[in-house]
Amino acid sequence: MSTRPSSIPMLSFVLLACTVLVTCGQKTPDPAPVAPSLPKGPTTWLTGDAADVTKATTPGLVLTGGGTDVDEAMRWLLKKSGGGDVVVLRASGSSGYNSYLFSELGEAVNSVETILLNSREWVNDEATVQKIRNAEALFIAGGDQADYVNYWKGSKVAEAINYLINTKKVPVGGTSAGCAILGQLYYPALNQSLTAAEGLSDPYHPNLMLGRNDFINAPFLGNTITDTHFAERSRQGRLVAFLARIRTDWNVTGRGIGVSEKTAVCIDHTGMAAVFGSGKAYFVIPAATTNPEQCTLGKPLTWLANKKALRVDVIQGTTQGTDTYDLNTWVGSGRSPVTFWYVDRGVLN
Repeated sequence: MSTRPSSIPMLSFVLLACTVLVTCGQKTPDPAPVAPSLPKGPTTWLTGDAADVTKATTPGLVLTGGGTDVDEAMRWLLKKSGGGDVVVLRASGSSGYNSYLFSELGEAVNSVETILLNSREWVNDEATVQKIRNAEALFIAGGDQADYVNYWKGSKVAEAINYLINTKKVPVGGTSAGCAILGQLYYPALNQSLTAAEGLSDPYHPNLMLGRNDFINAPFLGNTITDTHFAERSRQGRLVAFLARIRTDWNVTGRGIGVSEKTAVCIDHTGMAAVFGSGKAYFVIPAATTNPEQCTLGKPLTWLANKKALRVDVIQGTTQGTDTYDLNTWVGSGRSPVTFWYVDRGVLN
């Protein structure tokens, strides 16, 4: 019996060949491109209403010495915001101020938004800058003022801060490093933090550096340098070294405001400063019209002027901010002690 080969294997071969020919004649489509995941902006934290509101504000400045925040001073700031939007700027840390300012102080505001600006990447970003310009109050947190100088100086963020202070006229404050950049004269701390001993033993020590009229332009703080953690870190001598350099290098009668921890100096729109909190604020101005007797590289500072080189008003903070200081005349109310400081061969007296 003869058998006939089956036609099925041959048919399968033909179909496979056709499939190969057809497939080889087609171009396999490229996979769809995947859009890169681009950052949308700096890290932010928002508490409250995202919609911008417009409120009437009253200008003012809050200089806080660091450590625990002074509730009375922060309420002072929020009241002057008219209940609008509050922006907190920082270069480190996170959202710690949001709930504190929004709900814990009992002053109603529309929102609190913290913006973390810890690089040069976003300091000229229009959306970020607009958030700052929309604020009815601004607070600059503590950290390292070298970051603020390196990241913000010369940027649109710095322009926005000055716009709030001088054009929109909203209350602006800062604590620790945030306070240290508010004077038109400022210590940028680009190296290690200067100690009083370093400044007094050599007023041209590498850690002693100064900025002038090129960052924040706040009223009543012209030719003024601020310092913080003042009594706790014994910074009286370093403030004197700053003022000696300002007089020697620029022939300017600089002024200094030293603010201790848990203490805040609140400056209203007339230039009257009230001191809140549990510590002291020091208002320091050269009493002598002459330069320091010795302010030279590598040599200890001497600034005697008959032992009255600098006049110092020391004001104790209170819950009500009862004692004041007039920044128009740099004269206190007369209720707080006035003393004089001088430096003899690197020793502050």
